Amino acid sequence: MWEFLKQLTDPESIINYGGLWLLLLVIFSETGLLIGFFLPGDNLILLAGILCKAKPELLNVNFFVLIVLMTFAAVLGNTVGYWFGQRAGEKLYSKKDSLLFKQSHIETTKNYYAKYGGNLTLIIARFLPVIRTFAPIIAGVIKVDLKKFMLFNLIGGFAWIISLTSIGYFLVQLFPQITNYMSYIFIALIIITALPILRIVLRKKKK
Repeated sequence: MWEFLKQLTDPESIINYGGLWLLLLVIFSETGLLIGFFLPGDNLILLAGILCKAKPELLNVNFFVLIVLMTFAAVLGNTVGYWFGQRAGEKLYSKKDSLLFKQSHIETTKNYYAKYGGNLTLIIARFLPVIRTFAPIIAGVIKVDLKKFMLFNLIGGFAWIISLTSIGYFLVQLFPQITNYMSYIFIALIIITALPILRIVLRKKKK
């Protein structure tokens, strides 16, 4: 069990182990399930773009089909998260911390809603680990209009998928040996995407 969970946090293992369908399942889970915040969405999507060009036999789909399928998984995930938020309601705010749930994740997401508003947060959150898991859930809790939610859900999901996948896909064409340096790329991406969250946490501690 531990080995399986370990594989789910490693982008290369996810694609090597489960191919396209596990890739789509992880994207759905990270954006739609409360426990999905620990999954490596950004790195996985970037890697999918790289492998689509460098090792197409692993995913067995062309670039455009890959974009459509991953966008669908991301949009469906957020929709499920929104539904869960509606069902859970404000009880979620009083839920006790556990191994897979922290009230600090809810608070950080609420800060984004307060700063950017619901619509913009749904787009920005796609590029932020943890926040992208909880943003649609909070949208359901505060009852964001469903039509507006679906519009910005689609915009954010497509922007997230197309940007990271395209970067990976075209990086391979510019630097064919990039697959030898994936671990460094993953570390850099983790640092970049974590900076906005760390900024909010540090600002909150100062207050």
